[in-house]
Amino acid sequence: MTTHPSFTGRRVTVAGLGVSGVSAARALARLGAHVTVVDAGDGERQRALAADLAADGVEVRPGDGATLPKGTELVVTSPGWRPDSPLFAAAAAAGVEVVGDVEIAWRLRGENGPPWLAVTGTNGKTTTVRMLAAILDAAGLRTAAVGNIGTPIIDTVLADPPYDVLAVELSSYQLHWAPSVRPHSAAVLNLAPDHLDWHGSMAAYAADKGRIYEGNRVACVYNGADPATEALVREADVAEGCRAIAFTLGAPGLSELGVVDGILVDRAFVPDRRHRAQELAEVSDVDPPAPHNIANALAAAALARAYGVEPRAVRDGLRAFRPDAHRIAHVADVAGVAYVDDSKATNTHAARASLSAYEPVVWIAGGLAKGAAFDDLVAGAAGRLRGAVLIGADRHLIAEALARHAPDVPVVDLARTDTGAMAAAVREAARLARRGDTVLMAPACASMDMFTNYNERGDAFATAVRDLAGEEQ
Repeated sequence: MTTHPSFTGRRVTVAGLGVSGVSAARALARLGAHVTVVDAGDGERQRALAADLAADGVEVRPGDGATLPKGTELVVTSPGWRPDSPLFAAAAAAGVEVVGDVEIAWRLRGENGPPWLAVTGTNGKTTTVRMLAAILDAAGLRTAAVGNIGTPIIDTVLADPPYDVLAVELSSYQLHWAPSVRPHSAAVLNLAPDHLDWHGSMAAYAADKGRIYEGNRVACVYNGADPATEALVREADVAEGCRAIAFTLGAPGLSELGVVDGILVDRAFVPDRRHRAQELAEVSDVDPPAPHNIANALAAAALARAYGVEPRAVRDGLRAFRPDAHRIAHVADVAGVAYVDDSKATNTHAARASLSAYEPVVWIAGGLAKGAAFDDLVAGAAGRLRGAVLIGADRHLIAEALARHAPDVPVVDLARTDTGAMAAAVREAARLARRGDTVLMAPACASMDMFTNYNERGDAFATAVRDLAGEEQ
């Protein structure tokens, strides 16, 4: 790696010793910048990273994430740092620009770097980006799923040999700190209240999501069932000739992708879209074929088609794709009841999509609500609920919504938070379920009250189900 004229000799402060912060610090130092990393933590992990980064000439200041190092000319932040952090107030007072690692990656990419096909949304981002990468790979393109997923994006844009095109997942945090990113094409999958404590309001959250459409050259892809995503397209400042492309679970209209008789079809990127549609894949090619996952597949297909990918690659990529763990994953059938792990459904929007895919359902829910309200979720799902088992710190909020909107649904309230709590929840769910039902863990809440993360929560559920299955044999 050689020096870079935009960074050589500049004094750059990197906020945070997370994965993206370490990647940014190391890359910028190798490009000739004088890099200092600040982090509030001062534990064993931070000191180990400090020693490792010192080999690249990076100074690390553990135990102080608020003080702006003297002489700083640019601050590069990790996505999770809030805009009201004292470090950024100090930077603003000193007239120092604050950007994120995604913005740095875009600047390093240069004019001739690989195009970005970008995805954001409240839910479904990772799945859609990985579907898109699978499709691009099936088309014979050198690609990677990056951004808020997998390999740090700075490392990817500096890769040698370079990639042909990148499938980029962008969170609202990352978009907030990425003012000059201009993707080839982009998609907003859906928009629902989330991370409002970070953004301050729904309007600010939506505005940050909408940044993904700025400067799009070929296609702004939006959800035809979510007017808020279309509104973001209408407000975007795009390149001349860029098109608005919708995806829908119904039959597509002009400039849309949709579903006809179990077939995913394209009426946007075909020569005669007024009179014909192009078959892309079958619904059965999507794993799992739940409605919201079909929507993810259509969004991925739209971005791939915007890039010029042939229909066969869309089909082959979707067939090759396998979802990550804990995303509407079928664990086992026990005594005629299906057990499904959707621990990744950490908010009400995701849980609503999951619940809509099954009927009747015994629902395992609860955890940290993050300020969410559950009335709309419960009212919409009441007709398909056989029962509910509630766990976690804010389970009472879901219980209250169930009492208001589904008073006849049996509810088990589990107060315990020990390591056996999930096994107890699965047993209670099994007691409520009947043959042909689905026991669905779609918590609609974060997991950190009882578990390290949603992965650990999902693993606990799967283990409990397998233990139950072993007892039935």
